[in-house]
Amino acid sequence: MTLSNGRHMLAIPGPSIMPDRVLQAMHRPAPNIYSGLMEEITYSVIADLKRVALTKGDVAIYISNGHGVWEASLANVMNRGDKVLALASGRFGEGWAHVAKRLGGEVQLLNYGVHKSFDEQELRDALAADKSHEIKLLITTHVDTSSSIKYEIPKIRAILDEVGHPALLMVDCIASLGCDEFEMDEWGVDVMIAASQKGLMTPPGIAFVFANEKAKGMRESVENVSPYWDWKPRLNPQIFYQYYGGTAPTHHLFGLNEALKMILDEEGLENIWRRHETLAKAIWAAFDAWADVQDPAVIMNVKDPILRSHAVTSAKISNQRATPLRIWLEENFGLTLGIGLGMADMNDPEINSYFRIGHMGHLNAHMLLGTLSSIEAGLMHFDIAHGKHAIDNAALICTQHLKTS
Repeated sequence: MTLSNGRHMLAIPGPSIMPDRVLQAMHRPAPNIYSGLMEEITYSVIADLKRVALTKGDVAIYISNGHGVWEASLANVMNRGDKVLALASGRFGEGWAHVAKRLGGEVQLLNYGVHKSFDEQELRDALAADKSHEIKLLITTHVDTSSSIKYEIPKIRAILDEVGHPALLMVDCIASLGCDEFEMDEWGVDVMIAASQKGLMTPPGIAFVFANEKAKGMRESVENVSPYWDWKPRLNPQIFYQYYGGTAPTHHLFGLNEALKMILDEEGLENIWRRHETLAKAIWAAFDAWADVQDPAVIMNVKDPILRSHAVTSAKISNQRATPLRIWLEENFGLTLGIGLGMADMNDPEINSYFRIGHMGHLNAHMLLGTLSSIEAGLMHFDIAHGKHAIDNAALICTQHLKTS
């Protein structure tokens, strides 16, 4: 017998849970793709995306996932042989660096594994050593979805400015936009990429490249950009279809337009940041309680709270018990947790010790507390040693938020 009947809880780090309103907005006949409503929604979505990113720059929309805009962003600012400095603390930072290399970039990767943030002095030294400013791009993740490590982007900009290095600062915000605080212009980010399926609460399929004037200027020196990835016609189209390189992603736009209304006009961006922060702290409180035993079996990947994402938490259960726990919860409780992506080689049995909780987008306190209670039930089922009062502590974080907000 199972207790999984009813609405399923998807607690993976993207796709996130889609609001019913977003899905209902998409449930309609196809529109005219050349004029009228599609034009109106496009202009509205572009303006609202810039509000979410807190930028006066421009945004190009691609029918793509995040991997696509890794390539799109690089294709517009990099020639073959250009030097690229990449910072990585997980699979996705490494992945973007790999794309730069495949496109012909000469990549210097500062790889900090899956447990640490970037080393400020090492970054400073790498930039200072580049006396002739051959490094054209500095690419990094804001939040690496695999490790759940969050980089302090303003510190990276401060180091670039301190050294006086002109490299373009490019940031992957796929896991963080609309969840963790991010201010593109204030933080001095030149290029930012994002996608629809996480904090923006829309099904996977469209992704975005935001670019400021400096980045758009660098596009002029790129010798060969493939027609589809070229952001010039998308940023300044002469004909409407050029916004999308062809047919508009009509129903994604209907959904995204509704999601952006929810984000900007109803809850408000700063309130969303605070909600994600509170729900993340509730998760951390539960993990701290579970780890409060002599030999902790359940631990978070990131020790320093400052470096923890508010959108995803990567964790470990010793002795390869995370995968059995995930399967049991999905089959019996209707809860899907994320796999331990990038935390070990996929052929290494130790990969079965890792899992992730996605806590992004359309999520409230009762959904989160239900997720944590279900995980605790799984710990009990598998007789995994864990401390007490995890759910009490998580609930307290939520009630304290209400008293102080």
